[in-house]
Amino acid sequence: MELYKESSPEEQRSASSPIPESKQKITPKFQKTDNPSGRVLRSLVSLGLYLMIGFYIFPSPKILLLLTVIILIHEAGHFLAMKYFGYQDLGIFFIPLLGAFVAGAKREVSQKESAVIILAGPLPGIFLGILFHKMSIWSNYEGHIAGIPFFLIGQFFLLLNLINLLPIYPLDGGQLLNRIFLNEHRLLEKIFIIASAALLTWFALFAGSRPYYVLLILPLLILFRLFENKELKQAEQKITEAGISTDCDYEDLSDEDYWKIRNILIEQISSLRDVPPSPPYVYHEKEERIALIIEGLLQRYLIQDLSPAGKTGILLLWILALLSPWLADISFILFKRVGF
Repeated sequence: MELYKESSPEEQRSASSPIPESKQKITPKFQKTDNPSGRVLRSLVSLGLYLMIGFYIFPSPKILLLLTVIILIHEAGHFLAMKYFGYQDLGIFFIPLLGAFVAGAKREVSQKESAVIILAGPLPGIFLGILFHKMSIWSNYEGHIAGIPFFLIGQFFLLLNLINLLPIYPLDGGQLLNRIFLNEHRLLEKIFIIASAALLTWFALFAGSRPYYVLLILPLLILFRLFENKELKQAEQKITEAGISTDCDYEDLSDEDYWKIRNILIEQISSLRDVPPSPPYVYHEKEERIALIIEGLLQRYLIQDLSPAGKTGILLLWILALLSPWLADISFILFKRVGF
């Protein structure tokens, strides 16, 4: 039996030297799994958490369920409009005590599509609010669903959707103003978002009879998003300087460019600093998040397809929607008549 064999000088050099980076095999880029059932499950879990926490906050389970139905109808409007315009990976997700949102992705987005998607949430709710109010009058204020009067249902529909149309980011009205009028002007966009965060902070602390500290989550999320966007802008600049083309879909991005962009993100984004750079080309537990960031950095187009007349028309529609209760002769003092 041979117990020892002396290695040649070439074998000794090969064993002691690491494989050069150019010789290492590049792992294929991370493949995101299209899992509709997973999105549905996350939506249901978020809805469950929203209801569980809500039952401890709201004095009436009926009012909580009414608000949940109104929010679902509102978000379903966004969802259906986004689906119509070809958005992918769609899902409705609830945020306890704050509301809900629709998530989706698309590479090319037009201003017209954005306006339709944004208005598809509040406009149906406003229409239903006016309809329930009229039904209440027709039934001589005796009509109800599960013990909740028609006019109260109408009032909630109107209030929640009108609040969403206020020109405050990230409400629908603020998103509409930002996308249609400010998105082309980075400085104005940033000023508007910071002003919205300041106004939401004031509202949470001073607008009510007592501070509602839970509402501070919104301005904190806005400021965090601004900080994150600053890091992403720096990463985008580094990617451009490295000569990496981002004018492609994620599926068309080469494996080599994926790992190059990944290294730049690790260097520029503070929350990814614990991820070791490549080589070696090994996935990290944060790989799915990294892949989502890379997909978001790939060139997305906002098609400026709204003329000044089109923007004016959308502005008038937004104003009419805000004024609709008063145009329909609806007064919100009806809340004082409810012993609910």
